[in-house]
Amino acid sequence: MRYGWTGKLLRVNLSSGQHAVEDIPLAWLKDYVGGRGLAARYLYEEMDPRADALSPENILILAAGPLTGTPVSCGSRYMVVTKGPLTGAITTSNSGGHWGPELRFAGYDLILVEGRSSRPCYLFISDDQVEVRDARNVWGRVVSESEDRIRSEIGVPAARVAGIGPAGENLVRFACIINDKHRAAGRSGVGAVMGSKNLKAIAVRGTRGIPVARPGEFLRLVREMHARMQANPGRQGLSELGTAPTIDLINQFGGLPTRNFQQGQFEEAENLNGNSLKEKRLVANKACFACTIACGRVTRLDEGWNKFLVNTHPRNWKLAGEGFEYEAGWALGADTGVGDLDAVIKGNWLCNDLGLDPISMGATLAAAMELYEKGVLGDAVTGMPLRFGSAEALIRMIEATGYREGFGNELAEGSKRMSEKFSHPEVFMGVKGQEFPAYDPRGFQGMGVAYATCNRGACHLRAWTPAIETSGKVSPHTTEGKAAWVVTEQNRSTAHDATGVCLFTGFAGAGLENLRGLLAAATGVRYTDDLLVQVGERIWNIERLWNLKAGLTAADDTLPKRLLKEGHRSGPSKGVTVNLEAMLPEYYGARGWSPSGVPAGEKLLELGIL
Repeated sequence: MRYGWTGKLLRVNLSSGQHAVEDIPLAWLKDYVGGRGLAARYLYEEMDPRADALSPENILILAAGPLTGTPVSCGSRYMVVTKGPLTGAITTSNSGGHWGPELRFAGYDLILVEGRSSRPCYLFISDDQVEVRDARNVWGRVVSESEDRIRSEIGVPAARVAGIGPAGENLVRFACIINDKHRAAGRSGVGAVMGSKNLKAIAVRGTRGIPVARPGEFLRLVREMHARMQANPGRQGLSELGTAPTIDLINQFGGLPTRNFQQGQFEEAENLNGNSLKEKRLVANKACFACTIACGRVTRLDEGWNKFLVNTHPRNWKLAGEGFEYEAGWALGADTGVGDLDAVIKGNWLCNDLGLDPISMGATLAAAMELYEKGVLGDAVTGMPLRFGSAEALIRMIEATGYREGFGNELAEGSKRMSEKFSHPEVFMGVKGQEFPAYDPRGFQGMGVAYATCNRGACHLRAWTPAIETSGKVSPHTTEGKAAWVVTEQNRSTAHDATGVCLFTGFAGAGLENLRGLLAAATGVRYTDDLLVQVGERIWNIERLWNLKAGLTAADDTLPKRLLKEGHRSGPSKGVTVNLEAMLPEYYGARGWSPSGVPAGEKLLELGIL
């Protein structure tokens, strides 16, 4: 009997309608732990990285970790791993809520989806029962409505649903997979991959438990983790104000990207911070499965609720929803110059219901706004004024993008393709085709090398350098030691992703070292701290190898010219540019890669990949 892991993979071929349950090799479970790691290994072994991301040859993997669905604090996470339509690179999107635990209760660690259905469908999984069902009656409907209809149709009120909205159906290159109506596997276009397969949703109901190797030890460690987090100031801050207070910190250091990275501070940041959200629009906190943080925000537009009605969206009347979190608040707010709290809240709700990544949505609109204000785009093309600060443009363009209507069809391609089409690629602010999140690396030098080297394109979740760059221990503008620190954090965060536990536990007093004992008690496998970090390094390297086979090279480990050559004109990061030239060779060396960014054979042998 396997402990911790179910050891089972559910393979579904939508072209044939067939499915099969397979045993996962025990050696892979030990070496890759689960979630992101195990899924990356399967993608590496089974898919041609050169295949088009929106073709039937792309493989879509949804994978939980061995601690997903257990009582471990925040053990709710699952990963979506596939080839990203936005980037052409491997993508590893993470989501919480309750869907991942339900998959484990049904008896599976992974679902691997191949092929393409000839008509809209959804999967219904109930323990050993697996059905491919007709989804034509929910195709075209928004996330919240389709989830309710699917649950009603299958007659299982407790089922959990992960699915796509109109954005995924319309192959918007930054469409999300949304589960539990508001939790998102959010970046790189995983929802478009699902849409390309004519797969509307995966509904899961499980009735099985998750056996652990040493129950007494496991429960003792769970209680210790709860107690440690309960007393931790980081957890208390996240519980009280969510992630939105980050806007004040990042703005203070001149690293809050504003108006498409043209400035590093936003004059209306206070309108969008944690206190404003709590005092004006917060209804309650919301937690994922087994979460002892509850950073989610349930919000309500009590006043002027009809201020931002949209044309065709069937939920334009809704008064309450979830969010926003910091990244969405920045992208839909500071990056587009919009300081209206209600507009940003409404925009976030629309992104959830349409199934859009709010980071890429806001950033792509910001790039279009810059082109509009420079006269490159006009009303004849955009259909309306796209000026920085326009709340009306924000709301209308989100809807238009989800349905690919009018200029929304251009935005749906992402800012890299959109800016190239209009002959101004310099306004694309991102890496490997993916838009930056909410940290300007001119304010935080370490984020420059973290962004440039991330396997899935620009991402803050793999190495969050503001943790040390705002601590007072090191200048945010120096490059010294930053590349080596990024390598370490990338390895650690990657290993953390493999466990199935939320990364926020690391900010709340329970980092990777605390998960080591829980993993051992759950699975029976003894992981040392070094071995667990090596798991992360192994996963990172296999993702890199996949990208190299897909055609990416060291030339893709770069940043926009704006960040490398143009400093801010004012603020704490005035005149600073990103010295990537100094950090990138140091990064490759710390990784044991060649000067051209290729993992050396010795490193791969050390990690057991070759």
